[in-house]
Amino acid sequence: MFDIAGYHKAHTIQEAITLLAENPSAIPIAGGTDVLVRLHRGDLTECHLVDIHDVPELKGVTLADGAIVIGAVTTFTEVAEDAIVGSRIPVLAEGAASVGGPQVRNTGTVGGNICNGAPSADTAAPLLVLGAIVKLHGPGGVREVPLSEFYLGPGKVDRQPAEIVTSLRIAAADYRGWSACYHKYSMRGAMDIATIGCAAACKLDGNRVSEMRLAYTVAGPTPLRCWKTEKKARGAVADASLLATIRGSVLDDLRPRDSWRASKAFREQIITTLAERVSREALIRNGARP
Repeated sequence: MFDIAGYHKAHTIQEAITLLAENPSAIPIAGGTDVLVRLHRGDLTECHLVDIHDVPELKGVTLADGAIVIGAVTTFTEVAEDAIVGSRIPVLAEGAASVGGPQVRNTGTVGGNICNGAPSADTAAPLLVLGAIVKLHGPGGVREVPLSEFYLGPGKVDRQPAEIVTSLRIAAADYRGWSACYHKYSMRGAMDIATIGCAAACKLDGNRVSEMRLAYTVAGPTPLRCWKTEKKARGAVADASLLATIRGSVLDDLRPRDSWRASKAFREQIITTLAERVSREALIRNGARP
């Protein structure tokens, strides 16, 4: 039996904000694949749920002046199968398709995956290398936060009381001319939480890297960008020596730890292996031959 004090259905963004403001203990719920698990474990007690699943403004993938806008309650399956995502930012489709099993992908949402604040979120690394911007609506109006600044700690994000995430936006400049790749390493072949997830994106100027982005999940307390490594890659020739530089540098950006699921040493091995593998594939997709 779930310990739910109240259930409230929102039909518009403003109604959701009002319901959250009226109930300080209220939690937004869309797919429920994370919230219901927390309720089942007893992590949440006497909470109110504000259901935003059917708010139409929060659904779907659209193009707006070249930017790709992904509604917060768009499911993983919808993201993975969307034509705009597949043709312009397939790295996000790779991340969405790797989440759980079909039941979770058909129910869970990309906004929930981000708001949960889990360091293992499969869409986080692809969205980080895409430079995604989180859009929030709340009692104080609308604000936008870069996804790289949205994570505050394990399970903590920059969502204020009574705010809801309404969409994620990827500017045209962050995908046009770029190529990217995502790989999830897990102990089992299906329906498993990532041991390490890695995404790389690159933009070339001839045979040199004009921009490189690298992001990881489960390599620190939150999903992380590899800022130091990206700086080293900028301007480098897209060859085997670049891949060696990336592999040798990436651990300086990350904070893997020991856990019951994998040792720190094992995670470091996977991190460095994926750094080279995923960066190589991103370069190849952009026409390089490293």
